[in-house]
Amino acid sequence: MMRSGLCAIHSVLAILLALGIGAAANAQTQPSSAAQTAAPTAAATPSAVVLPNAAVLHTNANLVLVDVVVADKSKPIHALDRGRFHIFEDGHEQTISSFDEHMGAAQAVEPNVVKLPPNTFSNTPVYPDTGVVNVLLLDALNTPIASQVDVRRQMIEYLGKIKPGTSLAIYTLASRLRLVQGFTTDAAQLAKVVQGTKAGPQQSVALETENGAQSSDELLDMMAAAKASAASIASVQQFMADTAAFQTDMRVRMTLDALNELARSLSGIPGRKNLIWFSGSFPIALNPDDALKSPFNVLRDYSDDVQQTAELLSAARVAVYPVDARGVRSMPTFQASYQATGNMAKGGNFTRDNDRFMAAKESENSTMQQIAEQTGGQEYVNTNDLADALAHAVEHGSDYYTVGYVPAADKLDGRFHKLQVKVDGVSYKLAYRRGYYADKGDKASSHDEGKSSHDPGKPSMIVQAAMFGAPAATQILFQARVMTADDPQIKGVKLPDGPAGAMAGSLKGPVTRYAVVMQIDPKGVRFVDTQDGTHMAALEVALIAYDDDGKRVNYFDRSVTLNLKDAQYARVMAGTIPAIVPLDLAAGKVALRMVILDRAAGRAGSLEVPVRIAAVKAGS
Repeated sequence: MMRSGLCAIHSVLAILLALGIGAAANAQTQPSSAAQTAAPTAAATPSAVVLPNAAVLHTNANLVLVDVVVADKSKPIHALDRGRFHIFEDGHEQTISSFDEHMGAAQAVEPNVVKLPPNTFSNTPVYPDTGVVNVLLLDALNTPIASQVDVRRQMIEYLGKIKPGTSLAIYTLASRLRLVQGFTTDAAQLAKVVQGTKAGPQQSVALETENGAQSSDELLDMMAAAKASAASIASVQQFMADTAAFQTDMRVRMTLDALNELARSLSGIPGRKNLIWFSGSFPIALNPDDALKSPFNVLRDYSDDVQQTAELLSAARVAVYPVDARGVRSMPTFQASYQATGNMAKGGNFTRDNDRFMAAKESENSTMQQIAEQTGGQEYVNTNDLADALAHAVEHGSDYYTVGYVPAADKLDGRFHKLQVKVDGVSYKLAYRRGYYADKGDKASSHDEGKSSHDPGKPSMIVQAAMFGAPAATQILFQARVMTADDPQIKGVKLPDGPAGAMAGSLKGPVTRYAVVMQIDPKGVRFVDTQDGTHMAALEVALIAYDDDGKRVNYFDRSVTLNLKDAQYARVMAGTIPAIVPLDLAAGKVALRMVILDRAAGRAGSLEVPVRIAAVKAGS
């Protein structure tokens, strides 16, 4: 059980020193790889809340939970008997051990935020206890500006008639993921945020505009009219195609990274979460183009990457509802703005342009369908009524059943296990996640890291969790108290001599040594039983201080291996894993980002808090 505040400091330090965590002089300090990729964004001040008493369930727990939406002609079906449900794992029926029905939103309730002691923070998510929560993701990375404007107009229309008690949070995706409004049932506040600049439309950094595509075709036509050689035209055409493929690679990676971040951010909220994703989508594949000199240079298949992300979302019980923000789209040749390219005497490139449009549309819709189906959501394409799609998604995900079963003990094999749910009687339409990973306790899983087959050099999880301004990750929950090293509460604790932090030597002016006292919830950490009878966990603890521009000013990164005997393990599991991390900081204002990574399980916890460091007085 996680305690509501810092436990008695002497008790914490006794366990801390016994485990060898914190200021042990022989612990290995490593440069943080997060240091190289931080991008400046605005950091939000986190709310302080009490860590919950309930354990966080993960996919490697003994109990597998499956949220099932049961509908008939889009209407939810209520009061179904437990005996009518059947759940299968890899084709074998399982014995249902738990069963609950969840019906709609509760009455309007604001988050119960409990104040912690001064300078104490928590990454436990804040949300109203309304049964189910909804997340709106406004995707500017994959959506034309005109469509973004329409999305916001229709969202405001929806918020004007939203059902009381509906809990919503709003994230945006441009060059990176940002939280612009935490969970609230206040429709007026949500509308204010949607109308504000933080959630306003913006040009994508990786999406080619229609004018850009048309200019490329016009350039090729001009070259042909100028009687450029076939080799020259082919080279330019190949260059344009390679550039477009590179942009798509970047766009897909940034989008999947953002969805992975969302999964880790929402993981700490119990129960089902509905992610309503307004996007122009992105393709699941790029096919060879026979018109190119090297047609296979642009070949891409993102399906494995999309599936990995869908599985991470499913593990966090996040159901995705993709909505095509572009609405109903007609063939480009039927649009008033269309300008034909190519030899007009031979009919131009009408057929080519229509074929490209249909291939892209099919691929993009396939991406939406795969993510929705894998996570238990529903996709909305070819509709101009985006407000209705939003309302339907919220309603669809608010009424569901949770079916639980205990798989065979020998099924912790690290493999993906397929799930199937059936309901006796009428042929209802069911939506539920399609599987889970039964992770071994002693090995890391590549799917947890969200590795990309087409981009092996993508940032690691510790880098993503440590980025300035990124949403808090909640797979591992913790509290942290930020204090100066001379605080009476840590009197008698010997912190390491010499500079604290990899960049301490470059700090300008007098510095103040800070100590961050952490309490880590052990329920989010994977412990492995070793042959010598101990319980082992492999953690990485990082602190990164950023200035207002997102530039690192100092950081600390340490790997810690815990080997606990039975008595120590029992004591830790009944309380917390304590740790103290020192860091030197110069006078001024910084954003202090804290990261806990379970390297074996591929889970992260992170939090970013503002800290103002007072100038050191002369003679002190």
